[in-house]
Amino acid sequence: MRFHQAAYRGCLLGMAVGDAMGYPVDSLRLADIRENYGPNGLLGYDLANGYADVTSYTQLAAFTCNGLLIALTRGQLMGRMAPLVKYVGLSSREWMASQRPWGRPERTFCWLLRRPDICRRYCMDTRMMDTLSRETLGTPETPVNSFITPGSLTTAIGVGLFYSPERMKQPELDRLGAETVALTHGGALAFLSGAALAHLISRSLCAPQLSLKQLVLETVQMLNTQFAPQYPAQCSELTTLLRLAVSMENDVSLTTWDVMEKLHCESAAQVLAGAVYACMAGGEEFDAAMIIAVNHSGRSAAVGAIAGALLGLRLGEAALPDFYLECLEPAETLRELADDLWTGCPMELGKRLFDADWDHKYVHGGK
Repeated sequence: MRFHQAAYRGCLLGMAVGDAMGYPVDSLRLADIRENYGPNGLLGYDLANGYADVTSYTQLAAFTCNGLLIALTRGQLMGRMAPLVKYVGLSSREWMASQRPWGRPERTFCWLLRRPDICRRYCMDTRMMDTLSRETLGTPETPVNSFITPGSLTTAIGVGLFYSPERMKQPELDRLGAETVALTHGGALAFLSGAALAHLISRSLCAPQLSLKQLVLETVQMLNTQFAPQYPAQCSELTTLLRLAVSMENDVSLTTWDVMEKLHCESAAQVLAGAVYACMAGGEEFDAAMIIAVNHSGRSAAVGAIAGALLGLRLGEAALPDFYLECLEPAETLRELADDLWTGCPMELGKRLFDADWDHKYVHGGK
């Protein structure tokens, strides 16, 4: 199955746009946003020095993609590799190194670590840094904490983009989405939201003809089938939130402000539900959805990043307004990474195929 290049680019760029748009209002209550930006709220970037800054939400998703492409490359060149989640853990630790002005390791693996535009120090969940400093990271079965915040939820976007039916089955991909979030966030609501987001992204690639509502309801069914036996209460809470987001899109008695405040958009599960609602309430029109996604009292950057990823993937890069991309600092780096995800590793074990750029980035870490 051959997916569209524009979907990969749209996903990563849309994520960065939503992240950058939501960041300036991320810590504000809705009343404060409206007081600062007018009765209609924030309607576009609030630029710093002429650039739109992305945060750890975009950075972690990008580093996850980098780690998974390292895994793919090793598998094709060596015929063996560690479990995929190990490479996500490695790339997440390297992202952590980018957030510190000291202690960067001598040997590194991710070429993104050498791109300053994707390594600015904008960590949105500092507790996550402490977790990544530990010798052992978490799994769904052996959590390292009980965090349910959305700090690492966007890693599941990278997982979803890595999907290929020739590479893994859908339940394995969904499980990997949970595992990547569980590395740093051990609350079941957080890593189950990772499974749901990875499913939404991968299925949007595979079945672009399905409506977002259909995909969300399919995701609810996946959670009930694959995860509810082990996590019944948390699955019930997450699926209830997702169904609520779908149902409120048609409730004409509520304004979008009202709905986003009702969803709270604080925990990973609430952020995912808020992003789904914003996409649907905006009529799957990028600019309208972004305005809904960031104007609320919750985690505006997280909701914006996930809504932007979903819509960017579904609409493609061409649907993203130029004024969003022109001042987005890491745009070219994200395009390059998206193209690598789309093409995949061009080299294979036992074949005389060599790609100098790919070797430079995914074998030698950009050195």
